Amino acid sequence: MIVAVLLWAVLARDTGAGPNPRHHTVRSGETLWSIATASYPGDPREGVWRLQQRNHLDGATIVPGQRLVLP
Repeated sequence: MIVAVLLWAVLARDTGAGPNPRHHTVRSGETLWSIATASYPGDPREGVWRLQQRNHLDGATIVPGQRLVLP
């Protein structure tokens, strides 16, 4: 059984068969907070953090026309 688990761990990989990522184009007046509130249930702070991580943002500054990947 250990050999089977080790073999599975070595051979398992991402097939890319997951869902296509969703995108959002920033409109004038939008903030990461407003996008997170509209896109994620629960605490918007976690949504802001996920948006920052997924889009490699150092801060909360976004500009109109910027295309964000929604995690």
